[in-house]
Amino acid sequence: MEITLKHLTKVFENKKAKTQVVAVNDLDVVIPSGKLIGLLGPSGCGKSTTLFMLSGLEKPTSGNIIFGDDDVTDLAPEKRGIGLVFQNYALYPHMTVEGNILFPLQNMRVPKEEAKQRAYDAAKLVQIEDLLNRKPSELSGGQQQRVAIARALVKMPSVLLLDEPLSNLDARLRLQTREEIKRIQVETGITTIFVTHDQEEAMSICDSILVMKKGVVQQLGAPQDIYDDPSNLFVANFLGTPPINIFTGTIKDHKVYIGEEAIMDTEQPDQDIYVAIRPEGFLYNNNEGVLTLHKQNIEVMGRDKSVVSTHPLSTKPTVRSIIDSDIKLADTTELKFNLRPNKVFLFNKDSEMRLR
Repeated sequence: MEITLKHLTKVFENKKAKTQVVAVNDLDVVIPSGKLIGLLGPSGCGKSTTLFMLSGLEKPTSGNIIFGDDDVTDLAPEKRGIGLVFQNYALYPHMTVEGNILFPLQNMRVPKEEAKQRAYDAAKLVQIEDLLNRKPSELSGGQQQRVAIARALVKMPSVLLLDEPLSNLDARLRLQTREEIKRIQVETGITTIFVTHDQEEAMSICDSILVMKKGVVQQLGAPQDIYDDPSNLFVANFLGTPPINIFTGTIKDHKVYIGEEAIMDTEQPDQDIYVAIRPEGFLYNNNEGVLTLHKQNIEVMGRDKSVVSTHPLSTKPTVRSIIDSDIKLADTTELKFNLRPNKVFLFNKDSEMRLR
């Protein structure tokens, strides 16, 4: 099911304070059929509001929501053909797993035998078919999440909406469950919208991610494409673990400077800029390196080591550079690095837009 959002806007009004908050501002995107799309951004960026408008739980202030060829903007949630999974699972504690999964089918008046078979099939898909007689209190957090997903899938929805579905799980279960979500999405082919603030989560399982900030789309594309080619400083800073390093710099006479050090050539005109360098973009060269960092400590991470340094023009307290663990560093405070050009991004200092 292809989803088209046309100039979708949601404004919340505080009548007492006579103020307005634009939660989603002119969202205009097409989500392809059968794909897993991540809505990604910090708290308050509008991603959950977008999901609630897709589900029908929130009514847009303006704009249209189109599923396939049908405008569903004014349709009730139960008529949209969606499955919705919340972060708190919302299971009925007095019902068994089977009862929870059956519940939406009973509301739809599906014949009893057909409903039981569909409930079993949904449970099998999420690999909890041996837990059907248990109560939610007897399940782990990961198992409860699977019940919630099975309950959403049993309706055979055209669109599956997941609102921070992994936020209540521990780190190991998060990894396992996100892999399961991807497996289920591929097996069913259901167009799935996955809301998260965790960029690692989104990048690992989504076909595309839509990065949002203050209700506005910043970039839409495949995770690796956005990581390798961020459109602005916010996107560059938001994606990546460890996060990107950012320095204040200048362009003068077609050279990029960080302080007094010329780190690369450019065709851009003279201006003040931000220079963003991915941690893996540093190449240690203590004889001819173009950028000097002041070493604080080294963290060995198996095949790699993370050099934690400082620089007076860094916008963050420390600079992290990832290098091969076999590389021997000089026993000095000052370390020099060359840079991988494809891991260095330049941004205008005022607009924070990428310079290309």
